[in-house]
Amino acid sequence: MTPLDPQADFAETFNANRDGWCEANGLRLIRATADEVEAEWEIGPVHRQIYGIVHGGVHCGVIETIASFGAALSAMPRGQSVVGLENHTTFVRAVRSGTLRAKGRPLTRGRTTQVWEVTITDESDRLVATGRVRLLCLDAGTELAGAKV
Repeated sequence: MTPLDPQADFAETFNANRDGWCEANGLRLIRATADEVEAEWEIGPVHRQIYGIVHGGVHCGVIETIASFGAALSAMPRGQSVVGLENHTTFVRAVRSGTLRAKGRPLTRGRTTQVWEVTITDESDRLVATGRVRLLCLDAGTELAGAKV
């Protein structure tokens, strides 16, 4: 199979078929290419922990989602799917409201693993969180925890 055109944008396709997690968190893709994935979401009560700031798990989940979308766009032309192996997220700035934007780019895209780096910024373009996700590329029919992918 041939690689995807790195400029082909799949954001509209992903937004039309959002999964439950993305839908529940209001995550909307702005750009989704094999070279860059960008998304945004409006902070609401569902995103905040008891102190009124965005829960770190939300940042981790967004970072993994962005990395997974990008890695999938690289793996799909080979008939592969991807799953996360590691997610290392660093929280830089607490936020309580507004719109956050996440942007991810690949650091490595191998046949068996990929590493993506994602940054989350606020409306003033200040860094809120950053993360790296390592993903495993699975061939079609690979069994994973009792389910074939």
